[in-house]
Amino acid sequence: MINTFKSKLFIVFRKYSLPRWSVLLIDMSLVYFSFLIAYMLKFNFEAYTFKTSVVINQAFFVMAVYTLFMLVFKSYAGMVRHTTLKDTYKIISANFTAVALLIILIFLNRQYEWDPLFNISLSILLIHVGALTILLFLIRISVKIFYEFATSIPRDRKNVLIYGAGEMGIIVKRLIEADNKNQYQVNGFIDDDKKIQGKKVDGYPVYSRQILTKEFFEKKSIKAFIIAINKIAPSKKKDVIESIIQLGCDILDTPTLDTWLNGNLEIKNLKKVKFEDLLGRDPITLNLEKIEKGLFGKTILVTGAAGSIGSEIARQLSRFKVKQLVLVDQAETPSFYLEEELKNKQLDCNWKVVIGDVTREDVMNNIFSIYRPEIVFHAAAYKHVPIMEAHPREAFRVNVGGTKNVADISVRCGVEKFVMISTDKAVNPTNVMGATKKICEMLVQAYSQRKDIKTQFIITRFGNVLGSNGSVIPLFSKQIHEGGPVTITHPEITRFFMTIPEACQLVLEAGFMGNGGQIFVFDMGNPVKILDAALTQIRLSGLEPHKDIKIKFTGLRPGEKLYEELFSTGEQQLPTYHPKISIAQVEDNNFDEILLKIGKILNSLYQNPETRIIEEMKEIVPGYKSKFEVVG
Repeated sequence: MINTFKSKLFIVFRKYSLPRWSVLLIDMSLVYFSFLIAYMLKFNFEAYTFKTSVVINQAFFVMAVYTLFMLVFKSYAGMVRHTTLKDTYKIISANFTAVALLIILIFLNRQYEWDPLFNISLSILLIHVGALTILLFLIRISVKIFYEFATSIPRDRKNVLIYGAGEMGIIVKRLIEADNKNQYQVNGFIDDDKKIQGKKVDGYPVYSRQILTKEFFEKKSIKAFIIAINKIAPSKKKDVIESIIQLGCDILDTPTLDTWLNGNLEIKNLKKVKFEDLLGRDPITLNLEKIEKGLFGKTILVTGAAGSIGSEIARQLSRFKVKQLVLVDQAETPSFYLEEELKNKQLDCNWKVVIGDVTREDVMNNIFSIYRPEIVFHAAAYKHVPIMEAHPREAFRVNVGGTKNVADISVRCGVEKFVMISTDKAVNPTNVMGATKKICEMLVQAYSQRKDIKTQFIITRFGNVLGSNGSVIPLFSKQIHEGGPVTITHPEITRFFMTIPEACQLVLEAGFMGNGGQIFVFDMGNPVKILDAALTQIRLSGLEPHKDIKIKFTGLRPGEKLYEELFSTGEQQLPTYHPKISIAQVEDNNFDEILLKIGKILNSLYQNPETRIIEEMKEIVPGYKSKFEVVG
C-alpha cells in the first residue's frame, strides 16, 4: 500500500516541476493573504473595526514591496523539492529586507503624513513577517519531505561503529542519521577515554577498544568501522586499523575537520583507509626557513616533471616564492594533465610546462638559454626494472646519457645547484636500471669533486614510493578490482615504502642541506613484506585473502632482488641534523675516467650487442651482477 503510494507520488514528481514564475506567484499570494490574516489577528477577527478597502490596498502595497526583494534575492529560483540552507537564507534575506523598508516608510509617513496607505501598524508587520516566513518554510520543507519519501528506497543498512566520541565522531553520527538514503546505521562509539566508556554519547553507548573482537562484531553484525578523530597520531591510527583489519568489515576514514566545515558534509566524503595509513609515519618536519631562503626569487627547472616524483616536486615547489618554475618532460599526455592541474590550482607562482627530451643536447641547450635556471631537480629517468632489463641500451641512453647531458649544460650555464633523484636499486645493483642509476650517482659525485665549477651537485636516494606509476600497491588494487589473482614474484620478497609527498619533502630538505658532493639517503622505515602488503590490500577492500581473492607466486624476474638496500657495501652511514636523512660516504670518483667510460658506451650504444654493453657497465660498477650471473 505504502510502496504503491510512493511510486505514484514519484511519478508525479518525475513528470511535473513548478516553473519559477509559478513559485513566485505562489509566494506573492502567500504575502497577500498572510497580511490579511495578520490584520485579522491584530483586531481579533472583528472586521467592523477597520476599513476593508484600506486593508486590501495596503495588502497589495506590502505584496509589491515583498515581490521587489524576492526578485532581488531570487528566493523563488531554487527547485522547491531540493530546498537547501542557501534557499532559506534567501527567503529570510528577502523577507526581513522588505519589512525593514516598510518600517522606514511607516516612520516617514508618520512624520510627513503622506498617505493613509502607509499607515500600517508595526505589530501587524511583525506578525506578518513571522507568519509569512514560517509559511514559506513549511511549504518548501513539506514538498522536500514528500519528495524524499517518494524517492527513498527501503534497504538493509550496515551496522557501523564510530571510533571517536568527540566532536568529529558526533558530526559523523548526526550526518549518518540525517541522510535517509545512506547505507549505514550507527551502533555505538569506540573511545579510549575511560571517563566516558560505559556511558552514552548522543544516545549511543561508548565502548572501549577491548570489545573489538570477532565475536562482538558477529553478535552486533558490525559491517563498517569509521575512524572519526580529527588529529589522530599516525602510529595510533596504524594500531587501530591493524586491530580491525582481521575482523572482515569496511574501514572508513573521515577527511580533515576544515573540509567538513567548508560545507562538504556528505556520506561520500567517507573514504576507505589506504595502505599508506598502515605505515604509521609521523609527519615530516622541514626546515622551511632554509628551504624558503634557498628558493626565494630563483628560477627552478624540474626534469621528468610529469612523472610521479617530478610532479610532486613541482607541487611542493609551487608553495614557495620562486621566480619561475620550468617543468620539463618529453611525455605529452602526462604533461597536459600536469598543466591542467596547475591551471586549476590558480597558483601565485609563475610556471611553465615545456616538452623536451633530456637526452637531446640541442633541446636542453635551448631550454636553458631561454629560462636561465639557477636550480635543477633532475628526476627524468626510466625506472621500471623488467622493461629496462629487456632494453639496456635505452636504459643507458636515457638514464646515464640524459643525466650527463643535463649536468654538462648545468655546469656551462652556471647553475647554482643540481639535485639528482636516485634509487635504492642503485645499491649493490642486480639489474640494468639499478646499474644505470649507480653510474649516474658516480657521475654526479665525480662532477662535485671538480674544483673549476661552482655548481653544487647533490644526490638523493630512496626506495619505492606508494602511488607512483607502476608501483605495486596500485597494481594490487587493479588486480583485486578485476577479481584476482594478485601476483607476487616471491613469498619472501620485501621492499621499502614511503609516500610520494614524504619523499619529495625530503628531496627539498636535502637539496638545501649540503654544499655539494653528498649522497643523501632517506629513512624508509622498516622493510615491508610484499605478501603482507597484498593481504592487507585485499582485506582493506573488504575481501578475504585466498577465499575471495587468490594469490599467485610467479617467481623472481631477471635482475630482481629479494630485498633492497639503502647503503652499498663499503659505504659509511653518517648522520645529519634531520632524523630522516643520512649521508652515504663513498669513495671519490675520477671525473675524466668515468666520463671516458660513459662516452665510450654512448658512442657505440647501438653498434655493440647488449651483452657487451652490460659488460662495459660492470667495468664502471664493479659490484653490478647482471641477470646472466643472478639467474645462471
